[in-house]
Amino acid sequence: MERRPGVPRLLREINDRAALELLLSSGPLTRGQIGEMTGLSKVTASQTLARLEERGLVEVVGELAGGRGPNAALYAVVASSAYVAGLDVGPESVTTAVADIHGDIVAEVTVTPDGHEDPVAVVHSGVVKACRSAKVSLAKLRGVVIGTPGVVDPRSGDVRFSFDLPGWHEGIHEALARDLRREVVIENDVNLAAVAEYAGGAAREADDFVLVWVGRGLGLAVMLGGRLHRGRSGSAGEIGYLPVPGVPLAEDVRAIPGRLPSLAGGLQSLVSVEAVTELAETYGFTGSRQAECVAAAVKAGPEGEPLLDEIAARLALGVASVCVVLDPGLVVLGGDVSRAGGTALSSRVEEAVARICPIRPQVVPSEQTGNPVLRGAVLAALERAREEVFSS
Repeated sequence: MERRPGVPRLLREINDRAALELLLSSGPLTRGQIGEMTGLSKVTASQTLARLEERGLVEVVGELAGGRGPNAALYAVVASSAYVAGLDVGPESVTTAVADIHGDIVAEVTVTPDGHEDPVAVVHSGVVKACRSAKVSLAKLRGVVIGTPGVVDPRSGDVRFSFDLPGWHEGIHEALARDLRREVVIENDVNLAAVAEYAGGAAREADDFVLVWVGRGLGLAVMLGGRLHRGRSGSAGEIGYLPVPGVPLAEDVRAIPGRLPSLAGGLQSLVSVEAVTELAETYGFTGSRQAECVAAAVKAGPEGEPLLDEIAARLALGVASVCVVLDPGLVVLGGDVSRAGGTALSSRVEEAVARICPIRPQVVPSEQTGNPVLRGAVLAALERAREEVFSS
Protein backbone atom coordinates (compact mmCIF):
# COMPACT_ATOMS: atom_id res chain seq x y z
CA MET A 1 0.00 0.00 0.00
CA GLU A 2 1.34 3.43 -0.98
CA ARG A 3 1.93 5.75 2.00
CA ARG A 4 0.93 9.37 1.39
CA PRO A 5 2.87 11.80 3.61
CA GLY A 6 0.85 14.46 5.39
CA VAL A 7 -2.92 14.38 5.66
CA PRO A 8 -3.30 18.11 4.83
CA ARG A 9 -1.36 17.62 1.60
CA LEU A 10 -3.48 14.64 0.63
CA LEU A 11 -6.66 16.60 1.29
CA ARG A 12 -5.39 19.45 -0.87
CA GLU A 13 -4.71 17.01 -3.70
CA ILE A 14 -8.19 15.54 -3.37
CA ASN A 15 -9.80 19.00 -3.38
CA ASP A 16 -7.73 20.15 -6.34
CA ARG A 17 -8.68 17.07 -8.33
CA ALA A 18 -12.36 17.37 -7.44
CA ALA A 19 -12.43 21.00 -8.60
CA LEU A 20 -10.62 20.22 -11.87
CA GLU A 21 -12.86 17.28 -12.72
CA LEU A 22 -15.95 19.36 -11.95
CA LEU A 23 -14.81 22.24 -14.15
CA LEU A 24 -14.03 19.89 -17.03
CA SER A 25 -17.40 18.16 -16.82
CA SER A 26 -19.58 21.20 -16.06
CA GLY A 27 -17.79 24.12 -17.73
CA PRO A 28 -17.05 27.52 -16.16
CA LEU A 29 -18.26 27.89 -12.57
CA THR A 30 -18.04 30.46 -9.79
CA ARG A 31 -16.22 29.85 -6.54
CA GLY A 32 -19.59 29.49 -4.79
CA GLN A 33 -20.84 26.97 -7.34
CA ILE A 34 -17.67 24.91 -7.01
CA GLY A 35 -18.01 24.90 -3.24
CA GLU A 36 -21.67 23.95 -3.38
CA MET A 37 -21.18 21.14 -5.93
CA THR A 38 -18.11 19.65 -4.24
CA GLY A 39 -19.14 20.21 -0.63
CA LEU A 40 -16.16 22.48 0.05
CA SER A 41 -16.48 25.51 2.27
CA LYS A 42 -16.09 28.96 0.72
CA VAL A 43 -12.66 29.34 2.31
CA THR A 44 -11.47 25.93 1.10
CA ALA A 45 -12.89 26.53 -2.39
CA SER A 46 -11.04 29.86 -2.56
CA GLN A 47 -7.79 28.24 -1.42
CA THR A 48 -8.23 25.45 -3.97
CA LEU A 49 -8.79 27.87 -6.85
CA ALA A 50 -5.81 29.96 -5.76
CA ARG A 51 -3.55 26.90 -5.86
CA LEU A 52 -4.85 25.85 -9.25
CA GLU A 53 -4.38 29.36 -10.62
CA GLU A 54 -0.82 29.39 -9.33
CA ARG A 55 -0.19 26.06 -11.07
CA GLY A 56 -1.56 27.51 -14.31
CA LEU A 57 -4.42 25.03 -14.44
CA VAL A 58 -7.42 27.34 -14.02
CA GLU A 59 -8.15 30.91 -15.00
CA VAL A 60 -10.92 33.50 -14.80
CA VAL A 61 -12.89 33.48 -18.05
CA GLY A 62 -15.73 35.85 -17.23
CA GLU A 63 -18.25 36.97 -14.66
CA LEU A 64 -21.66 35.81 -13.53
CA ALA A 65 -24.08 38.63 -12.82
CA GLY A 66 -25.95 38.17 -9.57
CA GLY A 67 -28.08 40.23 -7.26
CA ARG A 68 -26.54 42.69 -4.87
CA GLY A 69 -22.81 43.09 -4.71
CA PRO A 70 -20.10 42.56 -7.33
CA ASN A 71 -20.37 39.94 -10.06
CA ALA A 72 -18.82 36.57 -9.28
CA ALA A 73 -15.78 35.46 -11.28
CA LEU A 74 -16.21 32.42 -13.51
CA TYR A 75 -13.34 29.90 -13.47
CA ALA A 76 -12.41 27.34 -16.12
CA VAL A 77 -9.61 24.89 -16.74
CA VAL A 78 -6.88 26.44 -18.92
CA ALA A 79 -7.30 24.75 -22.29
CA SER A 80 -3.58 24.83 -23.04
CA SER A 81 -2.59 23.14 -19.77
CA ALA A 82 -2.34 19.85 -21.67
CA TYR A 83 -2.65 18.56 -25.21
CA VAL A 84 -3.09 15.05 -26.58
CA ALA A 85 -2.89 13.35 -29.95
CA GLY A 86 -5.21 10.64 -31.22
CA LEU A 87 -4.51 8.72 -34.42
CA ASP A 88 -6.57 6.52 -36.72
CA VAL A 89 -4.19 4.35 -38.73
CA GLY A 90 -5.33 2.57 -41.88
CA PRO A 91 -3.63 0.98 -44.87
CA GLU A 92 -4.14 4.04 -47.06
CA SER A 93 -3.91 6.96 -44.65
CA VAL A 94 -3.14 8.09 -41.11
CA THR A 95 -5.33 10.77 -39.52
CA THR A 96 -4.06 12.65 -36.48
CA ALA A 97 -6.12 14.91 -34.24
CA VAL A 98 -4.64 17.19 -31.58
CA ALA A 99 -6.99 18.19 -28.76
CA ASP A 100 -6.68 20.42 -25.69
CA ILE A 101 -7.47 19.25 -22.18
CA HIS A 102 -11.18 19.98 -22.71
CA GLY A 103 -11.23 17.51 -25.60
CA ASP A 104 -11.74 20.21 -28.22
CA ILE A 105 -9.98 19.37 -31.50
CA VAL A 106 -7.54 22.13 -32.39
CA ALA A 107 -6.05 20.47 -35.49
CA GLU A 108 -6.70 17.44 -37.67
CA VAL A 109 -4.31 16.26 -40.37
CA THR A 110 -4.33 13.27 -42.72
CA VAL A 111 -1.16 11.93 -44.30
CA THR A 112 -0.63 9.06 -46.73
CA PRO A 113 2.20 6.54 -46.51
CA ASP A 114 3.33 7.39 -50.08
CA GLY A 115 5.33 4.22 -50.32
CA HIS A 116 6.87 4.48 -46.85
CA GLU A 117 6.63 1.08 -45.18
CA ASP A 118 8.07 2.25 -41.86
CA PRO A 119 5.14 2.91 -39.48
CA VAL A 120 7.35 5.08 -37.25
CA ALA A 121 8.09 7.51 -40.07
CA VAL A 122 4.43 7.74 -41.10
CA VAL A 123 3.18 8.29 -37.56
CA HIS A 124 5.94 10.81 -36.84
CA SER A 125 4.99 12.78 -39.95
CA GLY A 126 1.30 12.82 -38.99
CA VAL A 127 1.90 13.90 -35.40
CA VAL A 128 4.41 16.60 -36.32
CA LYS A 129 2.17 18.05 -39.03
CA ALA A 130 -0.85 18.07 -36.71
CA CYS A 131 1.13 19.77 -33.93
CA ARG A 132 2.43 22.33 -36.39
CA SER A 133 -1.10 23.02 -37.62
CA ALA A 134 -2.29 23.44 -34.01
CA LYS A 135 0.73 25.61 -33.17
CA VAL A 136 1.51 23.21 -30.33
CA SER A 137 5.00 21.94 -29.67
CA LEU A 138 5.49 18.19 -29.65
CA ALA A 139 6.81 18.50 -26.10
CA LYS A 140 3.37 19.67 -24.90
CA LEU A 141 1.66 16.39 -25.79
CA ARG A 142 0.73 14.56 -22.59
CA GLY A 143 -0.80 11.52 -24.30
CA VAL A 144 -0.66 9.73 -27.65
CA VAL A 145 -3.11 6.93 -28.50
CA ILE A 146 -3.05 5.15 -31.85
CA GLY A 147 -5.95 3.13 -33.24
CA THR A 148 -5.13 0.32 -35.66
CA PRO A 149 -6.99 -2.65 -37.12
CA GLY A 150 -5.85 -6.03 -35.86
CA VAL A 151 -4.93 -7.72 -32.60
CA VAL A 152 -2.96 -5.69 -30.04
CA ASP A 153 -1.03 -7.63 -27.40
CA PRO A 154 -2.08 -6.18 -24.02
CA ARG A 155 1.26 -7.17 -22.49
CA SER A 156 3.74 -5.76 -25.02
CA GLY A 157 1.49 -3.09 -26.53
CA ASP A 158 2.48 -4.24 -30.04
CA VAL A 159 0.20 -5.18 -32.92
CA ARG A 160 0.39 -8.98 -33.03
CA PHE A 161 -1.42 -9.35 -36.34
CA SER A 162 -3.05 -7.02 -38.82
CA PHE A 163 -3.77 -8.11 -42.38
CA ASP A 164 -4.06 -4.50 -43.53
CA LEU A 165 -0.88 -3.32 -41.77
CA PRO A 166 1.89 -5.89 -42.30
CA GLY A 167 4.54 -3.34 -41.31
CA TRP A 168 3.13 -3.07 -37.78
CA HIS A 169 5.01 -5.83 -36.03
CA GLU A 170 6.76 -6.58 -32.77
CA GLY A 171 8.95 -3.70 -31.63
CA ILE A 172 6.92 -0.91 -33.26
CA HIS A 173 5.40 0.15 -29.95
CA GLU A 174 8.80 0.71 -28.37
CA ALA A 175 10.14 2.36 -31.52
CA LEU A 176 7.24 4.84 -31.60
CA ALA A 177 7.70 5.75 -27.94
CA ARG A 178 11.40 6.27 -28.52
CA ASP A 179 10.80 8.38 -31.62
CA LEU A 180 8.13 10.61 -30.06
CA ARG A 181 9.93 10.65 -26.68
CA ARG A 182 6.82 9.88 -24.68
CA GLU A 183 4.52 7.03 -23.77
CA VAL A 184 2.49 5.77 -26.70
CA VAL A 185 -0.56 3.50 -26.53
CA ILE A 186 -1.65 1.34 -29.46
CA GLU A 187 -5.27 0.16 -29.28
CA ASN A 188 -7.58 -1.82 -31.54
CA ASP A 189 -9.62 0.57 -33.66
CA VAL A 190 -13.01 -1.01 -32.89
CA ASN A 191 -12.26 -0.80 -29.16
CA LEU A 192 -11.66 2.92 -29.57
CA ALA A 193 -14.92 3.31 -31.49
CA ALA A 194 -16.62 1.71 -28.49
CA VAL A 195 -14.92 4.21 -26.17
CA ALA A 196 -16.39 7.04 -28.26
CA GLU A 197 -19.83 5.39 -28.28
CA TYR A 198 -19.73 4.98 -24.50
CA ALA A 199 -18.68 8.58 -23.92
CA GLY A 200 -21.23 10.28 -26.13
CA GLY A 201 -23.11 7.92 -28.39
CA ALA A 202 -25.79 5.25 -28.38
CA ALA A 203 -24.14 3.49 -25.40
CA ARG A 204 -23.61 6.51 -23.16
CA GLU A 205 -25.96 5.14 -20.50
CA ALA A 206 -24.93 1.48 -20.81
CA ASP A 207 -22.04 0.02 -18.81
CA ASP A 208 -22.51 -3.33 -20.56
CA PHE A 209 -22.72 -3.38 -24.36
CA VAL A 210 -21.04 -4.71 -27.48
CA LEU A 211 -20.19 -2.77 -30.62
CA VAL A 212 -20.33 -4.74 -33.86
CA TRP A 213 -18.27 -2.99 -36.52
CA VAL A 214 -19.30 -3.71 -40.11
CA GLY A 215 -17.25 -2.01 -42.78
CA ARG A 216 -14.20 -2.95 -44.76
CA GLY A 217 -13.65 -5.51 -42.04
CA LEU A 218 -15.74 -7.10 -39.33
CA GLY A 219 -14.94 -6.50 -35.68
CA LEU A 220 -16.37 -6.48 -32.20
CA ALA A 221 -15.69 -4.50 -29.04
CA VAL A 222 -16.91 -5.64 -25.62
CA MET A 223 -17.59 -3.19 -22.79
CA LEU A 224 -18.37 -4.76 -19.41
CA GLY A 225 -18.87 -2.67 -16.31
CA GLY A 226 -17.70 0.40 -18.20
CA ARG A 227 -14.36 -1.24 -19.05
CA LEU A 228 -13.10 -2.69 -22.32
CA HIS A 229 -12.64 -6.44 -22.31
CA ARG A 230 -9.62 -7.27 -24.47
CA GLY A 231 -9.02 -10.87 -23.47
CA ARG A 232 -5.79 -12.49 -22.30
CA SER A 233 -4.08 -12.19 -25.69
CA GLY A 234 -5.95 -9.13 -26.95
CA SER A 235 -8.00 -11.22 -29.38
CA ALA A 236 -11.42 -10.65 -27.79
CA GLY A 237 -13.68 -9.32 -30.52
CA GLU A 238 -12.18 -11.12 -33.53
CA ILE A 239 -15.69 -12.15 -34.48
CA GLY A 240 -14.83 -12.53 -38.16
CA TYR A 241 -13.38 -15.96 -37.38
CA LEU A 242 -16.59 -17.14 -35.71
CA PRO A 243 -17.59 -20.54 -37.16
CA VAL A 244 -21.02 -20.49 -38.80
CA PRO A 245 -23.01 -23.30 -40.46
CA GLY A 246 -22.33 -23.83 -44.15
CA VAL A 247 -19.18 -21.71 -44.22
CA PRO A 248 -15.63 -23.13 -44.29
CA LEU A 249 -13.58 -22.74 -41.14
CA ALA A 250 -10.50 -20.55 -41.31
CA GLU A 251 -8.27 -23.62 -40.96
CA ASP A 252 -9.92 -25.17 -44.02
CA VAL A 253 -9.01 -22.33 -46.37
CA ARG A 254 -5.40 -21.70 -45.44
CA ALA A 255 -4.15 -24.13 -48.05
CA ILE A 256 -6.23 -22.69 -50.89
CA PRO A 257 -3.89 -20.79 -53.25
CA GLY A 258 -4.52 -17.05 -53.37
CA ARG A 259 -6.73 -16.94 -50.30
CA LEU A 260 -5.91 -15.84 -46.78
CA PRO A 261 -7.55 -16.91 -43.53
CA SER A 262 -8.26 -13.31 -42.62
CA LEU A 263 -10.47 -12.92 -45.67
CA ALA A 264 -12.06 -16.35 -46.03
CA GLY A 265 -13.82 -18.64 -43.63
CA GLY A 266 -16.07 -17.95 -40.69
CA LEU A 267 -18.58 -15.13 -40.32
CA GLN A 268 -16.34 -12.72 -42.23
CA SER A 269 -17.06 -14.71 -45.40
CA LEU A 270 -20.74 -13.82 -45.15
CA VAL A 271 -20.38 -10.05 -44.69
CA SER A 272 -17.11 -9.26 -46.46
CA VAL A 273 -17.00 -6.60 -49.17
CA GLU A 274 -17.05 -9.29 -51.84
CA ALA A 275 -19.86 -11.29 -50.23
CA VAL A 276 -22.21 -8.35 -49.71
CA THR A 277 -21.59 -6.77 -53.12
CA GLU A 278 -22.18 -10.12 -54.82
CA LEU A 279 -25.33 -10.64 -52.78
CA ALA A 280 -26.53 -7.14 -53.63
CA GLU A 281 -26.13 -7.81 -57.35
CA THR A 282 -28.52 -10.74 -57.10
CA TYR A 283 -31.12 -8.29 -55.76
CA GLY A 284 -30.38 -5.69 -58.45
CA PHE A 285 -28.16 -3.34 -56.44
CA THR A 286 -24.63 -2.51 -57.51
CA GLY A 287 -21.77 -0.67 -55.87
CA SER A 288 -18.05 -0.99 -55.26
CA ARG A 289 -18.53 -0.97 -51.49
CA GLN A 290 -20.93 -2.71 -49.13
CA ALA A 291 -22.14 0.61 -47.74
CA GLU A 292 -23.15 1.84 -51.19
CA CYS A 293 -25.25 -1.26 -51.76
CA VAL A 294 -26.89 -1.01 -48.33
CA ALA A 295 -27.62 2.71 -48.78
CA ALA A 296 -29.20 2.00 -52.16
CA ALA A 297 -31.37 -0.74 -50.64
CA VAL A 298 -32.57 1.58 -47.88
CA LYS A 299 -33.37 4.30 -50.41
CA ALA A 300 -35.27 1.83 -52.60
CA GLY A 301 -37.86 1.18 -49.88
CA PRO A 302 -39.86 -2.08 -50.28
CA GLU A 303 -37.68 -3.19 -53.20
CA GLY A 304 -34.59 -3.12 -51.01
CA GLU A 305 -36.08 -4.93 -48.03
CA PRO A 306 -35.14 -8.48 -49.17
CA LEU A 307 -31.46 -7.49 -49.36
CA LEU A 308 -31.57 -5.85 -45.94
CA ASP A 309 -33.29 -8.94 -44.53
CA GLU A 310 -30.54 -11.20 -45.85
CA ILE A 311 -27.69 -9.01 -44.56
CA ALA A 312 -29.42 -8.76 -41.17
CA ALA A 313 -29.83 -12.54 -41.02
CA ARG A 314 -26.11 -13.00 -41.64
CA LEU A 315 -25.12 -10.45 -39.02
CA ALA A 316 -27.57 -12.00 -36.56
CA LEU A 317 -25.49 -15.20 -36.54
CA GLY A 318 -22.62 -13.30 -34.96
CA VAL A 319 -24.72 -11.11 -32.71
CA ALA A 320 -26.70 -14.05 -31.35
CA SER A 321 -23.50 -15.98 -30.59
CA VAL A 322 -22.17 -13.06 -28.58
CA CYS A 323 -25.45 -12.48 -26.78
CA VAL A 324 -25.91 -16.04 -25.52
CA VAL A 325 -22.43 -15.84 -23.96
CA LEU A 326 -22.35 -12.27 -22.63
CA ASP A 327 -26.01 -11.16 -22.52
CA PRO A 328 -24.94 -7.50 -22.93
CA GLY A 329 -28.46 -6.09 -23.30
CA LEU A 330 -27.35 -3.52 -25.86
CA VAL A 331 -25.75 -4.09 -29.27
CA VAL A 332 -24.52 -1.08 -31.22
CA LEU A 333 -23.90 -1.43 -34.94
CA GLY A 334 -21.01 0.72 -36.16
CA GLY A 335 -18.96 1.11 -39.31
CA ASP A 336 -19.82 2.25 -42.83
CA VAL A 337 -22.35 -0.51 -43.50
CA SER A 338 -24.20 0.07 -40.25
CA ARG A 339 -24.21 3.82 -40.80
CA ALA A 340 -25.68 3.32 -44.27
CA GLY A 341 -28.30 0.88 -42.99
CA GLY A 342 -29.35 2.92 -39.96
CA THR A 343 -32.44 1.75 -38.07
CA ALA A 344 -33.67 -0.09 -41.17
CA LEU A 345 -30.79 -2.54 -40.71
CA SER A 346 -30.46 -2.53 -36.92
CA SER A 347 -34.15 -3.27 -36.34
CA ARG A 348 -33.91 -6.21 -38.73
CA VAL A 349 -30.86 -7.55 -36.92
CA GLU A 350 -32.76 -7.31 -33.62
CA GLU A 351 -35.68 -9.27 -35.06
CA ALA A 352 -33.39 -11.88 -36.61
CA VAL A 353 -31.51 -12.38 -33.33
CA ALA A 354 -34.79 -12.82 -31.45
CA ARG A 355 -35.77 -15.62 -33.84
CA ILE A 356 -32.64 -17.70 -33.21
CA CYS A 357 -31.65 -16.69 -29.69
CA PRO A 358 -33.43 -16.93 -26.31
CA ILE A 359 -32.17 -13.41 -25.56
CA ARG A 360 -33.50 -10.35 -27.34
CA PRO A 361 -30.97 -7.53 -27.03
CA GLN A 362 -31.67 -3.99 -28.07
CA VAL A 363 -29.86 -3.41 -31.38
CA VAL A 364 -29.31 0.20 -32.39
CA PRO A 365 -27.17 2.05 -34.94
CA SER A 366 -24.19 4.09 -33.82
CA GLU A 367 -24.87 7.73 -32.99
CA GLN A 368 -21.31 8.78 -33.70
CA THR A 369 -20.66 11.25 -36.50
CA GLY A 370 -17.32 11.89 -38.11
CA ASN A 371 -14.54 9.45 -37.28
CA PRO A 372 -15.41 7.41 -34.17
CA VAL A 373 -12.01 5.69 -34.05
CA LEU A 374 -10.24 9.05 -34.02
CA ARG A 375 -12.60 10.38 -31.37
CA GLY A 376 -12.06 7.32 -29.23
CA ALA A 377 -8.29 7.69 -29.53
CA VAL A 378 -8.51 11.31 -28.38
CA LEU A 379 -10.74 10.36 -25.43
CA ALA A 380 -8.40 7.57 -24.37
CA ALA A 381 -5.42 9.93 -24.59
CA LEU A 382 -7.30 12.56 -22.57
CA GLU A 383 -7.98 10.10 -19.77
CA ARG A 384 -4.27 9.43 -19.43
CA ALA A 385 -3.27 13.08 -19.79
CA ARG A 386 -5.76 14.30 -17.19
CA GLU A 387 -4.59 11.67 -14.73
CA GLU A 388 -1.03 12.89 -15.20
CA VAL A 389 -1.96 16.55 -14.85
CA PHE A 390 -4.25 16.04 -11.86
CA SER A 391 -1.71 13.88 -10.06
CA SER A 392 1.30 16.13 -10.64
